Amino acid sequence: MRKQLPFRLKLDSFLLIVYLAVSGILLAFSSGGFVVNFRTIGFSLMSGAQKGVYSVSAFFSGTVTAIGELSKLRHDYDELTKRLEDYEILQRSNVDIQSENLRLRELLGYSQTLTLRNIPAEIIGHDPNNLYSGITINRGAKHGIRKDMPVIAFQGNESALVGKIAQVGRLTSLVMPIYDYQCYVSGRLETSRYDGLVNGQGSPDEPVVMKYVKKRAKDEIYVGERVVTSGENLHYPKNALIGFVSKIRGLDYETSIELDVEPAIDFSRLENVFVLDMDSETGVGN
Repeated sequence: MRKQLPFRLKLDSFLLIVYLAVSGILLAFSSGGFVVNFRTIGFSLMSGAQKGVYSVSAFFSGTVTAIGELSKLRHDYDELTKRLEDYEILQRSNVDIQSENLRLRELLGYSQTLTLRNIPAEIIGHDPNNLYSGITINRGAKHGIRKDMPVIAFQGNESALVGKIAQVGRLTSLVMPIYDYQCYVSGRLETSRYDGLVNGQGSPDEPVVMKYVKKRAKDEIYVGERVVTSGENLHYPKNALIGFVSKIRGLDYETSIELDVEPAIDFSRLENVFVLDMDSETGVGN
């Protein structure tokens, strides 16, 4: 019996420890310590969960807001771009209007310098059956246009001959330019004073030719000399500029020489012309 005492003492010690532990736990429960700790732990867990939910919610909310703002910015950008385009178009229109007004004022000034009654006209096209010759203007019989009236234009602050009226409609007319094969103009060399007949070669890119110039004039004529109308018929005013001598041609066995004449008018830039009424006062240059 004495040999079993140590084991019993150990058992008593173990039971004492268990008792003390249980007593401590019960004491803790009775004082509310564990309750407070559980509440603290639960609050910490809930706070963490709420913070995570808030972060996720804030992220998605911010993303949606950013997308909305980006869409609004895109719309505002497109609207501003459209306004800028409209403004640029308006600016170009204003520039075009100012340029047109300036051009019209210049034409009015040119018109007032002419001694003949004149009818300003705008070129609106070319004869579809004769692309290189017929020039259509926006004035006709209603405006006082008649067949064979001479037509001039201003370029480089100087007036020069364009041609004559070939056909007349009620509101439009057809001009035969000086480079047309069928156009003949009595011309005169302005300095040497020799006469000749100016005839077109069918294209504005080629010079017109002054024929039947006296052969003895060869030594007096020079390249660059001005060729003007002689005024020997009623179709053209006197001293209207035709062009400038660009080449002198002649053969020994011929009794006359021919001159290539570069027209003073650049037909590729021609927009407006003046139709002259030869029944009024004196001619151009007098």
